Amino acid sequence: MSETSYMEQELQSQPETWQEAARIGAAAGPLPRTGQRVAVIGCGTSWFMAQSYAALRESAGLGVTDPFAASESFLGGDRAYDAVVAITRSGTTTEVLRVLEAVKGRIPTVTILGDPGTPAVALSDETVALPFADEQSVVQTRFATTALTLLRAHLGEDVSRAVADAQEALGVPLEQEWVDAEQFSFLGTGWTFGLANEAALKMREASQSWTESYPAMEYRHGPIAIAAPGRVTWLFGQAPDGLEADVVRTGARFVRHDRDPLADLVLVQRVALARARARGLDPDNPRGLTRSVMLEAPAAS
Repeated sequence: MSETSYMEQELQSQPETWQEAARIGAAAGPLPRTGQRVAVIGCGTSWFMAQSYAALRESAGLGVTDPFAASESFLGGDRAYDAVVAITRSGTTTEVLRVLEAVKGRIPTVTILGDPGTPAVALSDETVALPFADEQSVVQTRFATTALTLLRAHLGEDVSRAVADAQEALGVPLEQEWVDAEQFSFLGTGWTFGLANEAALKMREASQSWTESYPAMEYRHGPIAIAAPGRVTWLFGQAPDGLEADVVRTGARFVRHDRDPLADLVLVQRVALARARARGLDPDNPRGLTRSVMLEAPAAS
């Protein structure tokens, strides 16, 4: 593995890609308007960004917003949506394309993608292309966070603090305890639960690490039993009362920072990269994964 991987180059560029995405998101564009009922779809990392966007949009009172894994979306029957937002880095993911095709002409769609020269464009009514955030590494970093920054800006958020915090997160020293930890549990509340899911996925993909993720208030309903010395419980956002003390009593390391939670995800990306290197793994080509999941069409009966 080269000293500087694509993953490292791409995660280091996030402050710049976030700034460009914020500019696009703040401008008038095809993303959902206030009051519209919206379904958001994605796969893997993109699904977790959909979860965060949905929580942000609903909590801001801007309209019903339901996140779905593309393979498990409910977009028919009595569920009425004014728009479908699809998030896909590659623009070729089979499950996303199937949903776009299924709702075409029935529900307006807008797709956020990294590669504008892909089949998702023809199947979407509108697209928002982020080619400056596309990636060569199989393990996603900047496309996902840049797409969420775009959506946060579209919701009216000032993301300048997030950009500054991301720059800071790129420079802070990594603790050896994080690199060596046996296990990680990532927690979040509201929009940061999607970030917790993504943090756990990043660790699994890049470094084959044992990671789990939960809503913060659910952690004490069983999952805290896994906490122990040599393991880490990492929280995005505000800590529920008493949670830190409960984790500390197990002997596990409790981690929470005051920076913007999306910027804290950047720090987790760095930890995942460091753990991959410590294990002699190539984070650009993780075991069993490809840049896009493209399934064969079922055989005709």
